[in-house]
Amino acid sequence: MILFSITVAIFLVLITASYIIHQIKLSKEDKLFAPTGKMVEVNGHKMHVYVEGNGEETLVFMSGGGTSSPVLDFKSLYSLLSDKYKIAVVEKAGYGFSDITDSEPNIYTILQETREALLKSGVEGPYILAPHSMSGIEALYWAQVYPNEVKAIIGLDMAVPAAYKDYDINMPLVHLSAFAANIGFTRWIPGLSESDAIKYGTLTDEEKELYKVIFYRRTVTKNMVNEIKHIKENAEKVGAAGISNVPMLLFSSNGQGTGWNEDAWNEFQKDFISKYKDGTLIKLDSSHYIHDIEFKRIADESEKYIEGLNR
Repeated sequence: MILFSITVAIFLVLITASYIIHQIKLSKEDKLFAPTGKMVEVNGHKMHVYVEGNGEETLVFMSGGGTSSPVLDFKSLYSLLSDKYKIAVVEKAGYGFSDITDSEPNIYTILQETREALLKSGVEGPYILAPHSMSGIEALYWAQVYPNEVKAIIGLDMAVPAAYKDYDINMPLVHLSAFAANIGFTRWIPGLSESDAIKYGTLTDEEKELYKVIFYRRTVTKNMVNEIKHIKENAEKVGAAGISNVPMLLFSSNGQGTGWNEDAWNEFQKDFISKYKDGTLIKLDSSHYIHDIEFKRIADESEKYIEGLNR
C-alpha cells in the first residue's frame, strides 16, 4: 500500500511538473504563434483561412482529422499549384490558428463553418475540393448538399463512407492522448512533432519550427476528439445519401497510417470510384500523408486533370 501511494505521488509530481513546464514553454512560444492568413469570425469564434494565387479555378484544401497545421501540411503541394490556380486552406475549429471551440461535431455544422469562412475571406465558388483523409466525408457531403458549389473533388487519400462502417475507434485511447497533449507529455517524446510535412516536404527551417509550435497547441484538441467521436455517424449519413454527380480524381496510398492494410484500404477506394462514371483512381506507393511525400506527382496529375475539366 505504501509503495502504491509513493508511486501515485511520483506520478502526480511528474504530471504537475510537465504541465507547468508546458505552460511556460507555451507562453514563450506565443510570439511565434502568429496567423499567416486571414482570421474571420464564424459562429462566434475565429477561423483561419490562408489564400494564395489568383487563377480562375479555386482549390480548397481540407485537412485530415488531427492534422495540427493544415496550412503548413499542404504547403509542399499547393506551392506547386498556386502559380496557376487560387488555393485556399480552411483550418477548422481546433486546427492550426483557428480557435478551439464547443462547436457541434455534426457534418452539417462543420461544413457550414467551412463555407462561411471561405466567403468571409472573399473566396467564392465553385470550388475544386482537395480533401485529405477524414475530410473526404465533408467533401462528399458538400457535393451532395451544394452541388453547384463543387466543380470537382481531388481526393488526397481521402476516406470514403465504407471505410468507417466496421472501423473500431478506441475512444479511451483518444481521450488519453488528449490528456497527454494537454499536460505537455508530447514534448518529452522524441520525434513526435516531426510530421511528414517536416520530414518529406519543402518547408523552410522557420516553417518547421512554426509547425512544432502549432503542434504543441493543436494536438488532439476538443474539436478533434469530438470529430473522431462522431465520424462514424457522419460517414453513415453521407453514405446513405448516395453518390453525387461530380467529377472525381482520387489519389490512394499504400494504406500505411490509415488503420487498414494495403489491400483493404485500396479496395475501399476502388469500390467507391467504380460507382462514378466520371471518376479516376491513381494508386501511389506512399503512406497516408501522400501530399507531403508525392507532392510533385500529385501536382502534375492534378494540373492535367483540372485542365481536362475545362475542355
